[in-house]
Amino acid sequence: MPTLAPVGKITTIDALFAGGIGILGEEGHRSGIFKNRIETVVRVLADGIVGDEQVDRRVHGGPEKAVHHFAAENYARLAAAFPQVANALVPGSLGENVSTHGMNERSVHIGDIYRAGSVTLQVSQPRSPCWKINHRFAVDGMSLHVAKERITGWYYRVIEAGVIGPGDSMVLLERTTDRFSIDAFWVVQSAHAPPIDDMEALIAVDGLAADWKRRLTERVRWIREYRTT
Repeated sequence: MPTLAPVGKITTIDALFAGGIGILGEEGHRSGIFKNRIETVVRVLADGIVGDEQVDRRVHGGPEKAVHHFAAENYARLAAAFPQVANALVPGSLGENVSTHGMNERSVHIGDIYRAGSVTLQVSQPRSPCWKINHRFAVDGMSLHVAKERITGWYYRVIEAGVIGPGDSMVLLERTTDRFSIDAFWVVQSAHAPPIDDMEALIAVDGLAADWKRRLTERVRWIREYRTT
């Protein structure tokens, strides 16, 4: 049964971001990591914020990665680890759409449902950091640091379209699992040999993206076959 304890918790949206395509590094890779601050109310549809763009829809965007949220507090941790680019580590620079204080990978859980403005969002999965973070700041090792520290941010699917704006409230409406925060997800997923019971419990979480359910199920099957050979 989902717990009702945290329902009603309110967080304020500090900033919203969306954007077009930019060029990463000397190689000239095109990327949607470059976002612009939104100063007014904006509409959010099933695929995300109107006006937001992604280059490769196989790995970014789409209904299961419609809105990306990153905790503003994480930038201080990144700046401490990479002081040479501290001035560039500001909200929006990792490509997120939503920036807040008071929500992080330990307090946000897979399947959480939020009302943001007039939009209803559900946490579907963590963000998987990739090489583009390194190229964005021209520094090696940042994406690996983000992964190791489990400060990846998370994605929402849009349950109900609507509008949001800076300063709107995000209200937790429902929590389907007490066990699997974003941080706890990564503890299981990144373990060299996670207990099968933990993986099966994660697979069963209501709201986890179907692709992750499939990947975890395949890993469980592989572990079982390996242990019986």
